[in-house]
Amino acid sequence: MKSITEKLTDIVGTAFESCDLSREMGFVRVADRPDLAQFQCNGAMAAAKAAKKNPREVAQAVVDYLKNDKTFSKLEIAGPGFINLNVTDEYLAAHMVEAAGDDHLGVTAVKPDTVVLDYGGPNIAKPMHVGHLRAAIIGDSLRRIMAFAGYKTLGDVHMGDWGTHMGMIVSEYIRRSNNANNTPTITALVPVTSNWGQSQSSFFTIQSSPNLMDDLSVMYPLVSAACKEDEERKAEALDATVKIQNKEPQYYNLWKKIRDESIIGMKANYELLDVHFNLWKGESDVHDLIPPMVDDLKMRGFAMEDDGAVIVPVKKNDDKKEFPPLILYKRDGAVMYGTTDLATIVERMRDYKPVKIIYVVDQRQHLHFEQVFRAARLSGIAPADIELTHAGFGTMNGADGKPFKTRAGGVMRLEDLIAMGLEKARARMEEAEIAKDFSATEKEDVAHKVAIAAIKFADLQNQRHADYVFDLDRLTSFEGKTGPYLLYQAVRIKSLLRKADYLIGKTANQLIIQDEDRPLALLLTQFPDAFDAALNNYAPHHLCDYAYKLAQEFSRFYSSCHILSEENEALKSSRLALCALTVRTMETALGLLGISVPERM
Repeated sequence: MKSITEKLTDIVGTAFESCDLSREMGFVRVADRPDLAQFQCNGAMAAAKAAKKNPREVAQAVVDYLKNDKTFSKLEIAGPGFINLNVTDEYLAAHMVEAAGDDHLGVTAVKPDTVVLDYGGPNIAKPMHVGHLRAAIIGDSLRRIMAFAGYKTLGDVHMGDWGTHMGMIVSEYIRRSNNANNTPTITALVPVTSNWGQSQSSFFTIQSSPNLMDDLSVMYPLVSAACKEDEERKAEALDATVKIQNKEPQYYNLWKKIRDESIIGMKANYELLDVHFNLWKGESDVHDLIPPMVDDLKMRGFAMEDDGAVIVPVKKNDDKKEFPPLILYKRDGAVMYGTTDLATIVERMRDYKPVKIIYVVDQRQHLHFEQVFRAARLSGIAPADIELTHAGFGTMNGADGKPFKTRAGGVMRLEDLIAMGLEKARARMEEAEIAKDFSATEKEDVAHKVAIAAIKFADLQNQRHADYVFDLDRLTSFEGKTGPYLLYQAVRIKSLLRKADYLIGKTANQLIIQDEDRPLALLLTQFPDAFDAALNNYAPHHLCDYAYKLAQEFSRFYSSCHILSEENEALKSSRLALCALTVRTMETALGLLGISVPERM
């Protein structure tokens, strides 16, 4: 079905067309001043300019045509030619009955093309930390939004699983295991032969160990520092990196085991956040694609040698400042992040044929993606009709305005942040006497939903590219613009409907719109507009703003009219249907943000 603004645009567009004006000028949107009108059309000014007429004269001609349409209860011209519109309560009620019967609440489906979303980006062999939070939350929300619109979505975690940092770690394992006088201190490293130097088929192994990530988090900074200070140690790491990438069994198998164990840890963290991926790929997956890709780019003249390196010049003639080339191979033959990102586009175009590839990555990486995108466009790896977008985001800061850290000043692990949120949610629930009579299992489930709602809504309510301050005390409150407040309001409506024995999914056959009902009814019609803004701008904050307005408007509606105590059965049934549509819309909006609503609190 069409949204109410789409329906009104069709009607007003026909009016413009009847006046020999462009139909596109009849675009209708929700009014900026709801105290003056419900909807508005600003097309008369542009239409008048094209027709060389007076704007109010054009607006008057359109209004005169629309007066014969029973859709409108009010038509007026304001200012230089704005057309203000109100619809009749009967038209509003009929539209809402139709929306209540629509699975997508009035959102028009798009063509089911494939979209790849690249978000997450954790490195293997390192614990996940708060720096991974925004990519996960924003990316997963965009995946949900695009899937709801009708796209076939593929969320790719795109791990950092290749490169020198892995050479450092693997070489350290080997160094320790080859030292006969040193019992390995890494609890996950277990020798399988007594003769380390001679055994090639079973050089070493790693047992699955819950301590592996803890061991690696201690090991990596020490090894990284050692490689900076000791050239011999650095050479060992580089040699190990090459051997891993050449898939020499003793090196590659150890790398693979570390990768597998790291993924187990990643999945546990993402599961806690209710963040999901379709693809668990990393830089290593495209390693074999790089040599033929570079050879092809060189053969076609897009890549060239430059002081021992291989580059793709991507500067445009109209660039107003110097724009660096994309480096494919450094002088020592090592590949760069840009190389693997370009090869990943090759793989994605070959395997999935997407119409869009969206990268949800820190805003500070914008230049990098501009280089990669230009190289992909120039070379034809990504044709001109394929959208490549860097949906960048700002940083999550502490109260001091600096990137969020632990009290000791270190980078906080993601699992520790989630645990903090859970602890605070339990405390808030106890203060508010929420779920006090629930079983321990249900109480913990509600606490987890409250914590995740607090963390996610705190992030997503901000414009994506903006930095924001993470204040757990404020964000776990059941008052104000917070995730827990929205959960509480949704659960409140569910409780009301249970008392009335009214099913949320029940089809509304008829609605009665009175003065008390109209503001809530009109706001419910705006869900498709909020959704389209979130979809088209890759900006979940539009849905956050909408959900909060809906919760506030329902609160006003609940306090201003009778619902369960209404004596007129037809009006009571209508208002219960309005409540059911409200909670369904709110749950849909929150679900698109990755927030789950409990059945009760």
